[in-house]
Order: sequence, then structure tokens, then C-alpha cells
Amino acid sequence: MNNRHRSKLFALTLLSALLAAGCSSTSAGTLSSGAAASAGSNPASASAASVQVAGKGTIDSVKYDEDDMRTEWSADSATAIALNGSTATVTGSGAEASEGVVTISAAGDYVLSGKLEDGRIVVNAPDKVVHLVLNGADVTSKSGTAIHLIEAGKVIVTLQEGTENSLTDAAVYSDTSEDTPTAALFSKADLTINGTGMLSVNGNSNDGITSKDDLKVMSGKLVVKAADDGLVGKDLVAVKDGDLSIESGGDGIKSTNDTDEGKGEIVVEGGSFDIRSVNDAIQSAASLFIAEGTFGLVAGGGYQASTKTHAEEMPGGGFGGFGRGDQGLGQPPEGMDMPAPGEGGAMPPQEATDTGTTEETEETESTSAKGLKAAGDLVVAGGTFQIDAADDAVHSNASVLISGGQLNLASGDDAIHADAALSIEGGTIDITSSYEGLESASITISGGETRVIASDDGVNVSDGSGGGPGGFGGGGQADNGLLLTISGGYLAVDAGGDGLDSNGSIVMSGGTVLVNGPTNNGNGALDYDGTFEHSGGTLIAAGSAGMAQAPSDASAQRSMMMIFPQAQEAGTLVTLRDDSGNTVAAIAPTKAFQTVLISTPELKSGTSYTLSTGGANDGEGQDGFYGTGKTTGDTQVVSFTLGDGAVTYVDETGVTTGNSGMGGGRGGMGAGPGGGGRGRSERMPSN
Repeated sequence: MNNRHRSKLFALTLLSALLAAGCSSTSAGTLSSGAAASAGSNPASASAASVQVAGKGTIDSVKYDEDDMRTEWSADSATAIALNGSTATVTGSGAEASEGVVTISAAGDYVLSGKLEDGRIVVNAPDKVVHLVLNGADVTSKSGTAIHLIEAGKVIVTLQEGTENSLTDAAVYSDTSEDTPTAALFSKADLTINGTGMLSVNGNSNDGITSKDDLKVMSGKLVVKAADDGLVGKDLVAVKDGDLSIESGGDGIKSTNDTDEGKGEIVVEGGSFDIRSVNDAIQSAASLFIAEGTFGLVAGGGYQASTKTHAEEMPGGGFGGFGRGDQGLGQPPEGMDMPAPGEGGAMPPQEATDTGTTEETEETESTSAKGLKAAGDLVVAGGTFQIDAADDAVHSNASVLISGGQLNLASGDDAIHADAALSIEGGTIDITSSYEGLESASITISGGETRVIASDDGVNVSDGSGGGPGGFGGGGQADNGLLLTISGGYLAVDAGGDGLDSNGSIVMSGGTVLVNGPTNNGNGALDYDGTFEHSGGTLIAAGSAGMAQAPSDASAQRSMMMIFPQAQEAGTLVTLRDDSGNTVAAIAPTKAFQTVLISTPELKSGTSYTLSTGGANDGEGQDGFYGTGKTTGDTQVVSFTLGDGAVTYVDETGVTTGNSGMGGGRGGMGAGPGGGGRGRSERMPSN
């Protein structure tokens, strides 16, 4: 990976245009289209938008100058170009027409209207600013591109208020040279699109709109259908506002410059996006920044169309983490029987068994079907997202920061993936379907509200490097730098594999975490290879018993784990009360379970508690958690006194013995017996 793409997220000033609540902008913010016969008003002043991203400092913005915002023109000074069938008539200076080809060679305003059935518009005005006003223009080329911007300082395309405009290129170009245009609207210069009209683009050969420099969309309605990519900007794609609808056989929106420092970013300040792409919906060759906007993205036909396979290998330990030898099997609580060899093999078909795996996937540009993708950092500061992707819904080859917004994600692979670091500081994330929910080498959750449904691990901390078998009692690789940190926010996980899976360690000091974990004994609601230091917040984890783990002995906050003699039905209410009869926590796991771990700041050593099942609770249940609501009609299962250690293990007879690694070390780095989650053996830098 290019080092420049590595986590600029937390320190660097980047060329981006993020405009969020509470942040100032000098932009006038209003784009008014001038009437055809009237002089325009003064152009809006140049602007530079910025955003304060959750304490990470102000990120400098893309600069919008006066030309980017100017939509006005005057009939007295503009050159009129009337399109008529296979010919065009030019009234004014700076342009000429010949056999359906209109060539513009000077700076100025050019107003196009009418229909050109076979021809094209060419701009060749080195270092000049050219303003094209599409005032009800329909341009079709049967031999190449519809608008070819060969050379200019900048070209502004204004969509006149109240008009519908159309550009259509040929399916096969007569010019097959290396320098031939690749889009219906093709520019080698900076290209800005503004105005309030509508532009339909049919890219029959390759792309819809392409700029080999910067591409800025200030406003307007764009409807793009492209054989390959919808919108392409080599050095920059910046969207300030607008209504964009894209259907593409390749990527929806993309930048391509992955070699020049400071180039290749995609920046979205706002707008509405409806993108249906065969490949990635939005793909940045560098970093991707989103401040606001409404996004409906379907990539690769959606998660149900995913052809992603997760090839797994299973060294040692037997299926489901049990069987051969003593690798990674900690001491179960007294009175609890470890499943016999091979017992872990009976697994519900909808749930994956994590066997310390290495996932081997190979992706190419043609197979990547992600929602949001960046080779560099990916920042979401706001906006509303509906993303349905055959591949990852949100993906970065560097870091992901989510500090705001509402994200509804369905993924055929990871819902949110970052190679280096994933940070959730705010916003609402609802992952309705995924293979793994959150995945990165470092995951930090300090705010926001996150819900995860995953067929495998809900949260997976892994660097994808693979690794060897772990030792006894959770001792795989404690100092490998892989870390899950939870200091705030709300996290609810429904996992077919491990609920929280760290191939390193876990630190929790605040927030609320609810885990409805696996029903098979080859996974656990909690799975870590190093340590789990728990000092604050509320942690509720329900799941199977075979590989169950609890926080480490060094944890400052007390926990209790109840191990039932047999699995309890989904929805069975479990209530923990103190010696005064007050509810400490009430939970009705949404899946069958045999263990429940409860840890809240209210748990105190030396205090007596009772645990009961059944009945009804008057609290407002959220993800199966009723908080401290009052339970009635329940049946007491056990009474016990919380011990001095970090974790008190309880069965129906009272306090029993156990350790924080019931399920054992379960492998380091994703290759030990029954644990560690999957790792990707190879990451393609641009996928």
C-alpha cells in the first residue's frame, strides 16, 4: 500500500470539502440561474468549506472559486448556439460550426439549445475559462463523444433552470487511438457542473462523465447511465449539492489518481445519491470524505447477490474447537462437562463455526462491489445511508472514522472494514446483514449507536496475517498490537460466530455492550487472545458454553457469569437482583443460550444476589435488554455472593470455579483451534 494513504485521518490537513453542523463557510450558498434575456447578478464569492470531525481538528476544504458558482449569463454578451438536426448555427464570437461539429476556441459564455442528432461540441481554448449553458440542449454523437473538452483552464457546464438536457455518445467510437475520449461528457480540463436544470447522460461506450482533472458538482439534477463508470474525476471529485441518479456497469462515482500526493480525493458536502453499480458505488483512489447527503447505494446487485466465498482451514482442535489434543482448552467451571470430541460439529446451518481461520480471497477491479470504498482514509461525519452491497458496505485500505450520520448497511462480506483502524465516535449504524460486522486491526468505539447482525463474527479485530495455535486460558498473542477499545456509545451484536472477537486484546471502560452470541459450541460471545481489561460500562453477553470467555482477572469492574445446565430458549428472561430486591439487569437474549455474562458498575464484591428466569419485565426492552426494569412472575434459579475476583462463576448450585478463559486461548491471529476469527491472507490495494 502507498504509505501516503496510511492513516492521515487523525492528524493531517487534507484537501476536502466537509461541511457539517456547527462549522462555518464563506460560501454564499445560493446558485441562481439568470434568465436568458437578463443580465446576471454578481457571482457568489469564492468559498472554502470546513468541518470539525469529532475532535480531530479542522480539515481544510476544496476551494470553490467564483467560476464554480457562476450560473448567470446575459443574452447581450453570450454566444448563442442553436442545434438543429445535423447542423448548428452560431450567433456571436468564439465558436464556429462545421458539419455538426461545434468548436469553441475562446473564453466566454456559450448558450446551447435545440437538438443535434449526430454531432458533438468541442472546446479547445487553452488556459481559458469557458462557460457552457445547456438551455434545453440534446446532443447525440453516432461516432464518438457528445461533448469533448480538449483543453481549457476550466469549463463550467450550467444546467439552465427549468430545462431538460441530454448527452448521448456512440456505443463504438470511430477514433480508436489511445487518446480517444472515454465518456459522453469528456474533459481534459477542470470541469464544474452547476445550475438547477436536469442533465441526462447516456454513456454507451464507457463512462458517463469523465474529467482528467478535477470534477465538481455544485448543483443540478444528473441522471447518468453508463456502460462502465458513471462519474469519474482523476484528481478530485467534489459534490457540494445536487440530485444524482446513476446506473453503471462499472463504478458509480470514482477518482483515479493514486500516485500524486494530495490528489485523488472524493469529497461530498451534500446532495442526494441514487447509485446502482455493478462494481463499487463510490470509489476513491485516495481518501473519501462525506459531510452530509442522502445515499441509496446498491453495489453488485446487493448482499443477496454476493458470490463471496470464505475458504477456511482448520488446524488442530477438532471441529468447533474441540477434539484433538489439549490446545487452547481452558478449565471449565466445576460441574460443567466439556463436550466430547466432535460434539461441536452439530451446528445450525445458518451459523458459521470459527475455527481459527484464514480467509483466502482474491479480488480484482472487476469483482469489487463495495458501497463506499477508499484506498486512503474514509470519513463519514453525517448523512443518511442505505447501502446494499455484494461486498463490503464501507471499506478503507487505511482508516475509517464515523462521527455522525445514519447508516443502514447490508453486506455480502464485512459491513465496515478498515485495514488499519476503525473509529466510531457518533452516528447511528444499523447492520442488518453481514458476514462480519466490524473488522479492522484496531477498533475504537467511543460513541454512537451501533447494531450488528453477522453470520460470523460481529466485531473482529484482526490484521489478516494469520497465526499459530494459542496456549491455555486465553493466552494466544497478547502484545501483537491488535486491540478493541470501547469507552462509550451503544453496541448490540447478534452473531452466528463470535460476538466480540479480538485476535489481540479488549479494553472496555464505558458504554453499553449487548451480545447475543452463537448457539454453537465452536464460538463464544466473547473471544480474545490477549487480555480483556474491563473497568466500566455495562456488558451483557449471552451465548453458548463451549468456548465462553469472561473479562480477565485484572479487570477492575466485577462480573458474574451464569452457566445453565442446558440451553435456554430464545427470549427467556434472565433477571439479576441485589440483596434489596432491586433489579441490577434484566436480559431476554434473542437467541438460544447457555451462558449469560453480566457486568455493571453496580456489582459489588461481598454482596448477595439472586438470579431468576422467566416472567415479564415492565422496562422498555431494547435488543433484549430491559435495564433495571421490574420483573414479575419469574422463578429463582440461584442465590450467591459475589466474590472478590473480577469474575464470579455461578451455576444452579451456587458459586463454582472457573477462569477467564473457559474456551481457552483458541489460537493466535486467527489460526488456532476454534478461535481467532478469520484473517485475509492478501489485501488487494484498490479493492
